[in-house]
Amino acid sequence: MAILNNIRKHGIFLIIIIALALFSFVLSGVIGSGNNTPKGENNIATVNGVEIPRETFMKKVETTQRSLGSNGQTTQAMNIVWERELRRVILEEQYETLGLTAEKAQINNTLSTVLAGSPTFQNELGDFSELKLQEYIANVKAIADAGNPQDYNAWLEYEKNIINSSLENNYFNLIKGGLITTLEEGKQDYHFQNDNVNIEYVQIPYTKIADEDVAVSDTEIGSYIKAHSKEFEVDPQVDIQYVSFPEDPSVEDIEEAKNNIAELIEDFKATTDNSEFVNANSEYPYTDRWFLKSDLPVNIADTVMSININEVYGPFKEGDTYNLVKVFETRQMADSAKARHILIRFAGLSNVPDNVVISKEDARVLADSILGVVKKDISKFDALAAQYSEDSSNKDKGGDLGYFTPGRMVKPFNDYIFDNKTDDAGVVETDFGFHVIVIDDQKNIQKAVKLGNIVKKIEASEKTINEVFSKATKFEIASKKGDFTELATEAGLTPSPVNKIGELDANIPGIGENRSVVSWAFNEETNVGDVKRYNINNGYIIVQLTRKNPKGLLSIAEASARVTPILRKEKKAKLIRESITSADINEVATSQNVTTKTANAINMANPTIAGAGTEPKVIGTAFGLKVGETSRLIDGVNGVYMVKVLAINNAPDVQDYSTFANQLNAKNSSSVNVNAYNALKNAADIQDNRATFY
Repeated sequence: MAILNNIRKHGIFLIIIIALALFSFVLSGVIGSGNNTPKGENNIATVNGVEIPRETFMKKVETTQRSLGSNGQTTQAMNIVWERELRRVILEEQYETLGLTAEKAQINNTLSTVLAGSPTFQNELGDFSELKLQEYIANVKAIADAGNPQDYNAWLEYEKNIINSSLENNYFNLIKGGLITTLEEGKQDYHFQNDNVNIEYVQIPYTKIADEDVAVSDTEIGSYIKAHSKEFEVDPQVDIQYVSFPEDPSVEDIEEAKNNIAELIEDFKATTDNSEFVNANSEYPYTDRWFLKSDLPVNIADTVMSININEVYGPFKEGDTYNLVKVFETRQMADSAKARHILIRFAGLSNVPDNVVISKEDARVLADSILGVVKKDISKFDALAAQYSEDSSNKDKGGDLGYFTPGRMVKPFNDYIFDNKTDDAGVVETDFGFHVIVIDDQKNIQKAVKLGNIVKKIEASEKTINEVFSKATKFEIASKKGDFTELATEAGLTPSPVNKIGELDANIPGIGENRSVVSWAFNEETNVGDVKRYNINNGYIIVQLTRKNPKGLLSIAEASARVTPILRKEKKAKLIRESITSADINEVATSQNVTTKTANAINMANPTIAGAGTEPKVIGTAFGLKVGETSRLIDGVNGVYMVKVLAINNAPDVQDYSTFANQLNAKNSSSVNVNAYNALKNAADIQDNRATFY
């Protein structure tokens, strides 16, 4: 809206600007036609030295976006294709290194499995037919040779996917074959699950020392981040803040909209062709149906149901519209009804299969014959529905449709049900065929109205749009020189911050899908503090770049929430250890004013101590001690511990550990595909240029 109105208002200036821009573009193309091609211009990415061409990638994105339907976003399609291409390149390198190939027999076997359910590839017995497959390929190839290659290209792409799938299965099966669990590993896992110990322990909790008594400096946080750099790596990020200038209607615009629709009242009252009048004057077409009170908005329902025939109610405001409602007919009608039907379809309907060959005339005769039988003996309806109805969802239930409200069924069907009385029977034609209908019940008979509804959207006037454009432009110019936040406050605006935007992000909270803002923020020539105006659906936003971080480590401020508790716990553990001089568990408990506790039947598979929490390091230490032996001080998850082993309860050996080995093998195999691919992906050298093009 903003763009169209600005073109209308500033046409001559835009023509001059566009002409200059085109001249500048052509000139820059002539001057810069040397070796200034940006790195990665022709490739969307390079993965382990393999280039992914931009043009090929973009075509796949377009195809994928079409397959996602009308709501599919470019970013969503791009990410799907990216992951698919990344996987293809990474795994193809492995296939080539290992010399893996997909044998023809394996491919044919996969095709026979995948295509077995398609009638196109089945013989007379319903089994997969290799001959049918070859006939199909020859057919689409002939069509391609005749100048229509779409189906054949689709088949080649499908065949390629089958080959890739076979190769992938071969590759991961090789890995799984090298990870077979041995009987010794099965034995270890058996004892890991079933051996246990009884311990006596003392815990000096970290909470004994107050957090405020243990200072953690920024220098210490920085050192920790560097020492654990892999955990704190981040991709490039930017922060922005923005203010909005929406093209909302002014008070004057709202009043003008109200006056404009009010001018229609007398003509609306007088007209005798209500549907034509509504269609000529409303944003939405006339709806030919009966309305019950429950169908109307709560705030107008009582009023509309009480006004006289040909009276007009309004103007009234509903959201961003003004409305007029005229009631021109009333009647008594049920708010729900129960009915049965028998559906007779005929050839030529858009929704019937090829095996329906009965003509429309013969279908009508059959429907009338069934109606005649039903009117003489209603008890035969169930049997007739089972024999003749082609509505499989209810034919075995006597054609029962249950209770439904007005408007639920297609119009001819709906009109018959609610225009007639209980126990009436008749034949109705719809887009589905002929329906033999019996009305079983009608509930809550009440007043219904037919009405015309004129809806006029309240829109910003040209004057308002110009004022918004002027305010947005002035703010943009001023904020390039002054303080963005102060200027926003002076203008009565509240800046909206959006932090940690990624280079390939598209959806910006509060703004929506807007790759232009993200691309500008990451542009090499855009600096922190820069400001730019953007057109959005209903006005403008003025955006300021507030932070720009290249790929690297989290800042100390950002990492502090994660690192501070870790360092604080380490310092507390050191202070606690330094306060203990004895190696006797009871003396340690006394000196620290805590009690010794016991815990029985602890195993390594579930490293939890009742009353202390999950403590894998403590329990692992206990399993390394002998009966009666006491550990040194252990820095645990929830405190500093000392452990004494009271008993070791080893599970008895069993004769055959194959069951445990198989269980462990199944557990490990389930994650091989994901883990192996992720390892290859993490090790790959990936140069990602997507942000240049999207």
